[in-house]
Amino acid sequence: MNHTAINRVMTAVLVLLLSLSVNDTVAQRRQVMLDKVVAVVGGSSILHSEVAEYAEALVMEQRQMGYTSEREPMVEALERLMEQKLLHNQALLDSVPVNTSDISARIENYLQMLIDEAGGMQELEIKEHMPIFTYREMLRQRYEEQAYAQAMKMSVVEKVTVVPGEVERFYNNIDKDSLPMIGEQYVYAQITKFPSSLKEAQQRTKERLLDMRERVITGQTKFSVLARMYSVDGAAIHGGEMQPAPAMTYVRPFAEALEKLKPGQVSEIVETEFGFHIIELIDKQGDLYHCRHIVLRPTFTRDELLQPAYELDSIANLIRMDSITFEEAALRFSDDASSKMNGGIVSNHDILERQGVYDGARLTATRFLKEDFGAEGGKLLEDYNALMRLKVGEVSDSFQAVDLTGNQLSKIVKLVEIIPAHTASLVDDYVRLEEMALQRKQEKVYKEWLNKKIDAMYVYIDPEYRSENFENPRWIK
Repeated sequence: MNHTAINRVMTAVLVLLLSLSVNDTVAQRRQVMLDKVVAVVGGSSILHSEVAEYAEALVMEQRQMGYTSEREPMVEALERLMEQKLLHNQALLDSVPVNTSDISARIENYLQMLIDEAGGMQELEIKEHMPIFTYREMLRQRYEEQAYAQAMKMSVVEKVTVVPGEVERFYNNIDKDSLPMIGEQYVYAQITKFPSSLKEAQQRTKERLLDMRERVITGQTKFSVLARMYSVDGAAIHGGEMQPAPAMTYVRPFAEALEKLKPGQVSEIVETEFGFHIIELIDKQGDLYHCRHIVLRPTFTRDELLQPAYELDSIANLIRMDSITFEEAALRFSDDASSKMNGGIVSNHDILERQGVYDGARLTATRFLKEDFGAEGGKLLEDYNALMRLKVGEVSDSFQAVDLTGNQLSKIVKLVEIIPAHTASLVDDYVRLEEMALQRKQEKVYKEWLNKKIDAMYVYIDPEYRSENFENPRWIK
């Protein structure tokens, strides 16, 4: 966009009038609040109200984390918003693919929370000075902008890597008094078992989907109605419909099935790590597929879930009586392929695979920090809760858990070792130091990229809001 066009945009949005709702109880006169445009980045404007809201959220976040920033909240909030707008604009220019399928569900969950807090929908509309559909659209734009910004930043740094020599240089260049501290770490082993009826449960799930597919194809029921009623992911609230996106944004089996469909067609059953799907292609524009889907996961009865738990409790008792070692039991009985061959020792191998990191031999770690148990949606928190009741060498009772893809299972764990907090060592903490070295290199690459984009992109900041305390002085032009 050239400067003339941008100036037209600025002129059009320089003043935004927001009408306050009438207060029926005191019959106040309608007031008009002036919301000033404080900055423009590319073709996107930033309002004073946005900055104030973001600043308040930053302060609350920092308090929850137990620290106070030395920066003035409004200045920090404005700079972060300008960076987000730049990333969003560049993502659109570069056609960066974004899967926004879960945004609608996040918005509805957030709206429902606000409605509950306000005491009702009407009360929320009065509080926010706008009808609920306007507020929902505002949230949608905001969430999508954040998604595009995150995707753009990831695309800048995702190919950055470090080699062992760089990690060693990173470690050697740190002042020995400033070496990072590694928190207390846990090494543990597990034996997992799925219900023996897993295949039957999977077959039941497939039969349900086949019945739904038949009802759609024969015109008995709309696909969207069945999705709202039965699908188990966030898109269900919108009839399973997802935002148009390239096939590559989906996991491979889903993408391959999608590419074979013509508009209006419904796929056969597709199995992915997230469950079993049927997919309906709505339309296709260029490389953008607009589709809806229904996803189901196998479900079990209470007795089916308890059956492997009873088995594991028996195994745990045998281990405690020294009738069998934990390592032998893991090899004989565990359903977890990535740990049973290693005495049941748990690693981050599965997490690396889900993140698309295939250099597992070098990056695999068996030491878990407390915060690691909250990774991947907290799927390891049950492990942590069980470990906290154990002494080193002890074996837990069985407990219910889910794997990284949401499948229900039972497991027992053994606390193998607790490694006390210590100063980072290149020998003992290579993976952690590699993460730090990679993060520093990514930050350097991203900062250089950001500087070039700031210099090249149109940026206007109202003189009243310009600050010498911006972390990046390039914003001031």
